[in-house]
Amino acid sequence: MICSMTGYAVKTRDVERGSLQLELKSVNSRYLDFHFRVAEELRALEMPLRELLAARLARGKVECRLAFTVATARADQLEINGDLLATLHALDDRVRRQMPEARPLSVSDVLRWPGMFGDQDIDHVALAPEVLALAREALDEFSASRGREGEKLAAMIVDRAAAMRAIVARVAPRIPQAQALYTDKLRERLNEALGSASDERILQEVAVFATRIDVAEELSRLTTHLDEVERVLKHGGACGKRLDFLMQELNREANTLGSKSAITEVSQASMDLKLLIEQMREQIQNLE
Repeated sequence: MICSMTGYAVKTRDVERGSLQLELKSVNSRYLDFHFRVAEELRALEMPLRELLAARLARGKVECRLAFTVATARADQLEINGDLLATLHALDDRVRRQMPEARPLSVSDVLRWPGMFGDQDIDHVALAPEVLALAREALDEFSASRGREGEKLAAMIVDRAAAMRAIVARVAPRIPQAQALYTDKLRERLNEALGSASDERILQEVAVFATRIDVAEELSRLTTHLDEVERVLKHGGACGKRLDFLMQELNREANTLGSKSAITEVSQASMDLKLLIEQMREQIQNLE
């Protein structure tokens, strides 16, 4: 599957005493670059998350945000610590016997006392399996979104490659005839200009020039590179760097085609090819 480097996914999971939320989003990058925004109490889970993501992703600037929201307890879920309450009552009586002017503990003071509702601490280490399970769900959705985007980009690239093949197929049959006509005109001009020069010298000059404007090799290499582009897309996987290299090679051949052009039709074909190559290159920058 061809994947884009642009993707997004967010997943939420309810756990004991709260809920977890994991968000993934990415944009294009030359390498695989992670940025984590993790709650401090969950910082120990960053490395397992990094390993999980690195096993599935090849390129892209990926931002991972992990948050834990503590659930608000309902009244029927609260249970007062009886032993602590009795201890506070005894201490309150003892203090006020020795210090009659002391203010007694209020209900709000008692309810806010640490541990009055039992152990409210959250074991964040025990959340690790839940976090990794949530990350796998988010990663599946994230990869699917990148795959859908990559499929669209691949279709566009194939379409542009087909357009380039059409240009090559249209121009190639015209080149031998056009070059023959051009060399005939060149021979006549050389005859007029050189006058007394031998026919052999004129033929040599024409032959040298004909070799310089022969673009059959460039057209052949263009076709070969287009074959490789389609092969890479068909094979799938992380192919962005390979395709980017092929765009450089295609652009090199298109430039050479334009520089060796002897007729307007070939010059126009070179410009059209370079436009299509640039359109493909822009989209390839987003492929993994």
